[in-house]
Amino acid sequence: MERAQRAKQFLPFDAMKGLTEALRDREERHARTERREIGEEKIELNSRILACVAKGMKLRLSCHHDFHDTVIEGRVIRISLPYHYVVIGEERIAFEDIYEVEVIDTTVA
Repeated sequence: MERAQRAKQFLPFDAMKGLTEALRDREERHARTERREIGEEKIELNSRILACVAKGMKLRLSCHHDFHDTVIEGRVIRISLPYHYVVIGEERIAFEDIYEVEVIDTTVA
């Protein structure tokens, strides 16, 4: 028997296909959080900051995204004031999901 054939018989065996994925999915759903309420003053401050943001600026957002509270940092790909969202990298974040906005770099890349 060749080495490659012998090695195949010792590969790990998954007797319950899909169990690890199901467990990971359940764990992710369990770790989800609800969006926190934001005060009117904070909403107004975030709105003023976001009104000055331009494409290419670097931001750090503390926000609720994909059912989790997270911090997203990166360059603005697109911002839409009429539709109330900002795109950083691959992530599209609605203004109402943003807890805090911090402008890191104002130079447009």
